[in-house]
Amino acid sequence: MTQKEVLEQARACLGPYCKGCQVCDGRACRNQIPGPGAKGVGDTAIRNYNKWKEIRVQMDTICGNILPDTGFEMFGRTFSYPFFAGPVGAVKLHYGEKYSDAGYNEILVPACAKAGIAAFTGDGTDPEVMRAAVSAIRAEDGLGVPTVKPWNFDTIQEKLKMVHESGAFAVAMDIDAAGLPFLKNMTPPAGSKSVEELARIVKEAKIPFIAKGIMTVKGALKAREAGAAAIVVSNHGGRVLDQCPATAEVLPEIAAAVGGSMMILIDGGIRSGTDIFKALALGADGVLICRPFVTAVYGGGQEGVTELVERLGAELRDTMAMCGAHTLSEITQDMVFRP
Repeated sequence: MTQKEVLEQARACLGPYCKGCQVCDGRACRNQIPGPGAKGVGDTAIRNYNKWKEIRVQMDTICGNILPDTGFEMFGRTFSYPFFAGPVGAVKLHYGEKYSDAGYNEILVPACAKAGIAAFTGDGTDPEVMRAAVSAIRAEDGLGVPTVKPWNFDTIQEKLKMVHESGAFAVAMDIDAAGLPFLKNMTPPAGSKSVEELARIVKEAKIPFIAKGIMTVKGALKAREAGAAAIVVSNHGGRVLDQCPATAEVLPEIAAAVGGSMMILIDGGIRSGTDIFKALALGADGVLICRPFVTAVYGGGQEGVTELVERLGAELRDTMAMCGAHTLSEITQDMVFRP
């Protein structure tokens, strides 16, 4: 399948919010919650995309003619590429009736594993969302990262029991989900966590814990203090707070503060292998990409996921070769130009 074919088929079955755009930049779905769109006027999601495009890559082909190695390791697992499918839950509500969360994850998780990466899976107000996610991960020998919402501690304990039963190699919490409108005033309640509360959750997790939703050096330091093994620099795709900076804008200073002491992942508007290269050059170890994986599943099932992973991987290898980086560790900040 080609990207064009995947998008054409996705548009035929996506719900009223996601338009299956050729350029997924947050414009067509702005100010739509629920749905894939952003909170407020939607400028944070649009800014995420635009800021990656402002950064340019520095070409340098006076180097050895060696096929770049995109291999990546995280928490003892080896992957073909330094990118992952981002978490999404309640897909029927946000993206259309074609798939339940169980059906979505039954396609996404094994397709990612087969393609040499892993999927982060989502959570939701319906307990079946997490059950479906961990079931799909269990079937792939734990190759996946369940993402738990910041519920109260009793509910988190229940979710973590399911995570442990799945054999997942790591677990994440999208702590910025405290700002999602549909989680406010819920029973059980969801909300922000203190360092002490987060440390208690990290201890309960018993496997590498990833704090998703970090946008400041202060937040990164607090996540490290709580014992997180990794962070995801993320503003939840612009869905939780309007007028935030883009993730590309805050990544360098966060990487300077905690890089080397914990793993740094990033998401938000990353849409190509060249964007992945830019993120690594600015200090990230790896990236998460969410919405393109949704359209890949809706438009092409496992074949759509394979097309997306292979295309992103090819773009990353090409950018590395043209900029003189033969391994991920050789991607450095001087290989990008920031105006």
